[in-house]
Amino acid sequence: MARSTFDGPILSGDNRFGALRNVGYAQLNQYCDLDLSVVTNGAVNYAGISGQFVNGNGIPNTNAVVYQPSSTVFPSVAQTIPADTATNIYRGAVFYLPTGSDLDDFLIDVGPLAAVAGGSAAITSQTVYISNGFTAVGGTPSYGVISAISTVGRQTVAYTAAQLANQTASSTDILQANGQPNISQIVITIAIVGTALDTRTSLTGKYYLTNRYTQPDNNIGTRTTYPYGSLD
Repeated sequence: MARSTFDGPILSGDNRFGALRNVGYAQLNQYCDLDLSVVTNGAVNYAGISGQFVNGNGIPNTNAVVYQPSSTVFPSVAQTIPADTATNIYRGAVFYLPTGSDLDDFLIDVGPLAAVAGGSAAITSQTVYISNGFTAVGGTPSYGVISAISTVGRQTVAYTAAQLANQTASSTDILQANGQPNISQIVITIAIVGTALDTRTSLTGKYYLTNRYTQPDNNIGTRTTYPYGSLD
């Protein structure tokens, strides 16, 4: 089957005009499967390494740049992902979206849970932060959080009123040159906290990350050929 990629939202319906217009948006999704034991860039389910997140749009998973989100600074500045320490391990994925996207849902599935072996290493908590940039332990993410992960399966994302409001239109986080569209950045940070993590001989666990969103249509409500047709 042939593939095609194009600019603009996907709309579908059978009544394009008038008060009973029934055109709707197609929901899009990006996903990234992370196996914490896979540490080879470009390998299937690669989960990154100390100080390195992966690209959620990469097939297979590859290293990504996490930018300091800004709608004014160009060129964008890369964020530094903290290296592993005795108490903190960070892994995660970056998704790049059209600016202004409606963030419909985040599916975070875990199984098996992150685990360490060797030395005297032990994990005390696992938290997932969903934001427009890297989020350290105890931080406040822009879009949602999953705290105290302790069971295998689909996790429940908690949202504040502010985070829900943020999801109605993803922020402009990465500026581009030469007329290219600006970009929203969704960063899912997996924060593993423990003791003596620097003595571990292995890190295992699997996280399945999915970001569902709707691309905005900047022509809605305007007198343009698409999507309404000529009204003149």
